Formats: sequence, structure tokens, C-alpha cells
Amino acid sequence: MISSEQVRELRERTGAGVMDCKKALMEAGGDIEKAIVILREKGLAKAAKKVGRTTAEGIIDAYIHGEGRIGVLVEVNCETDFVARNEEFRSLVKDIAMQIAASNPKYISRNDVPQEVLEREKEILKAQAINEGKPAHIVDKIVEGRLEKFFEENCLLEQPFIKDPDKKVSELIMEKIALLGENITVTRFARFERGETAPKTNQD
Repeated sequence: MISSEQVRELRERTGAGVMDCKKALMEAGGDIEKAIVILREKGLAKAAKKVGRTTAEGIIDAYIHGEGRIGVLVEVNCETDFVARNEEFRSLVKDIAMQIAASNPKYISRNDVPQEVLEREKEILKAQAINEGKPAHIVDKIVEGRLEKFFEENCLLEQPFIKDPDKKVSELIMEKIALLGENITVTRFARFERGETAPKTNQD
């Protein structure tokens, strides 16, 4: 017999609907941890459909690293205030803030990279390939491959997640979309590093 307390706890931890929580608990034999896994597995297929839905709720969070050496502010949005208060969602926001502090992305996604930056990077990569003596007919393919590395280093969603490098940040977010049943978007962030605006001096 599944109790209302079990359903309430699972709902609070996942943001899933009441009926989905009941079904998952019944399938898991009342084991809440197993039920969370079941909800996650079932939700992944539906998560892609939620991308693009309006995200007007969420939170702005801050993360300070290294005794005040690096600070991050990040806004992550979801669809409802209910999910914004969910611990899974708040944990995700904290992980994203830590990711920004550690990996120093310049942009949220590859779509945010200005065209002029992209063109300049392509020219640099092309010149590198030519200077390395690569055959002319494969230079463009080499540039394309190295551009993927540029996106991985500079775009938050393309970066390997610091807690699980086999997973991209975008994949982490998709997992949470599946788990919580709402679209989730990183809207903006700012990263500050102590001394980065101080005038540089030449010292012998």
C-alpha cells in the first residue's frame, strides 16, 4: 500500500505529478529512491518536447569560490514557482554556478557566439591548419572539428560537467527537465575573478 506521505515526499523531491508519483512508487514497491530512477528513465523521452516552453520562474543564485577569489551570479529559469522551490532544481542551479566558476565559459550556448567572433576563430584555425602543412582539401574539415573544441571550451552548455566529465552540461539539464517535468533554461550569468580588472604592470 502506497501512503500519501510517500507520494508527497516523492512529489517534493521530483516535482512530478501525483499520479506519476503513485505509479512510480507502485512499480518500485514503495522504494522512493527506485521510484526517482523510474521517473527519470520515463521522463527522458519526454524531456525534448518540453524544450522551448516558456520559462518565467526560477532563481538567481550566487557562488563564491576560493575565499572570495571567484564569484558567480547565475539566473536559471523554469516554468513554475513549485519547481523553482524544488531541491533538485536548486541543486542544479548551484552545480551550474560551480561549473561557471571552474570552467569560465564566455557564452551560454553556441548560438550566443557572435558571428564576428566565429569568423575570426575560423580564420585562425584555418591558418593553423595550413601552417601545419595539412592538405588543402581537408583544411575545412579540420577547422570544423577544431571549432567543436572551441565551443566545448567557451560555451557553458557544451562543456563537460565538472562532476561527471562524460556528460555535457546540456545533458545534465535535460535529465533535470525529464525529472522535474518542466523546461529549464540558463538565462544569463556573470563571473568575477579578483584582480581581473586591475591595471597590468610590467615587473622585471
